[in-house]
Amino acid sequence: MIPLVHGDRIRWETTDDDGLPMVRYGFVGGVSQNGTAVVMLDGDLKGNTVVRVNEIERVSITNVELRLTGSDLLDDPSLRQGLVQMWSAEADQAGLEVNAVQRLGTGVRDTASEYALAELQSGGRHYVLRAIREQIDVVCVRADLPRRWE
Repeated sequence: MIPLVHGDRIRWETTDDDGLPMVRYGFVGGVSQNGTAVVMLDGDLKGNTVVRVNEIERVSITNVELRLTGSDLLDDPSLRQGLVQMWSAEADQAGLEVNAVQRLGTGVRDTASEYALAELQSGGRHYVLRAIREQIDVVCVRADLPRRWE
């Protein structure tokens, strides 16, 4: 893995004051020898938040994801369509440039627990946006490389 450097765009999975999971985005201000980094989180102009390097990762199209509660998000075709817009808003917040989003109707069932929702371009590469049931009531929406079907 390439070490983080000043200016890298990062995502940090953490918890809010109420103990609920959340993702914050920002930029690396500096990395120390003791395994911590100073980051400037979006909306925080001080730029003095210190986090452990192993708790943050460089933003990429394949690690920006939504984790949502509600099995109906996959079961209801109209709700599945809304997942594309929600993920696009998250990708925009992460600072990603996403182009040519082509919805696949109400989704194409890949497996019993997965739907392909859209095809998109980012950084000159082709990706598929998928909604995956990870637990009984948790749906994860993320982009990944297309699979080759034989």
